[in-house]
Amino acid sequence: MSQPLHAWEVSTHEAIAIQRELRNKIQLAPLKQPITYIAGADISFNRGSNVFYAGFIVFKYPSMKVCGHSLVVSESTFPYIPGLLSFRELPALLAAWHQMPLKPDVVLMDGHGIAHPRRLGIASHFGLWVDKPTIGCAKAMLVGIHGTLDQTAGSSTIIYDRHETIGMALRTRDRIKPVYISAGNLLTLDDAVSITRQCVIKHRLPEPTRQAHLLVNQLRKGEIEAGILAYD
Repeated sequence: MSQPLHAWEVSTHEAIAIQRELRNKIQLAPLKQPITYIAGADISFNRGSNVFYAGFIVFKYPSMKVCGHSLVVSESTFPYIPGLLSFRELPALLAAWHQMPLKPDVVLMDGHGIAHPRRLGIASHFGLWVDKPTIGCAKAMLVGIHGTLDQTAGSSTIIYDRHETIGMALRTRDRIKPVYISAGNLLTLDDAVSITRQCVIKHRLPEPTRQAHLLVNQLRKGEIEAGILAYD
């Protein structure tokens, strides 16, 4: 188990201070190790509830064959505050991570990496906790601006904030709203975009986060049980 970075029972002001401190620990360097396994992570919950349904689904890479998952049901009392969602959601994801026997080489997360006002979105925060390369792939921008994006699949454009490159808008399907990619930790934006492209098959979202989303919603609806399942 990784060493704790900080306590979770903190105030809003303490959480912001933690983000400002941890942002200096992020390492954005080229990915050096080959990828054998990649995971997608997501959270589901009922509106107004503090119960979270969290999970990872693991794929072989680059074949994108599913080889296992880890699911938990957990509770958090940290309030919903934009920009501080990792303090609400990460404890559940860390519980799912720690029970997973097969740890992936890279994690693709539904959320942001450094494309965050304090450069510590959920993908960066999680990457620091587990010391693994992470990618943020969000459905909407949290901060920044980008230029005009062509309507054809594969088109991309840089996302800037205060003259700093923080991510990439990538259109994965013709005439469909793009996804917003940013490096989380232990890789570069180029790595993050290249890996995400490899994970897009038929849908707007890359398979790891798309299937993680489906999985945690099944858990929330009672269609499947919490725990681990290995296919290999």
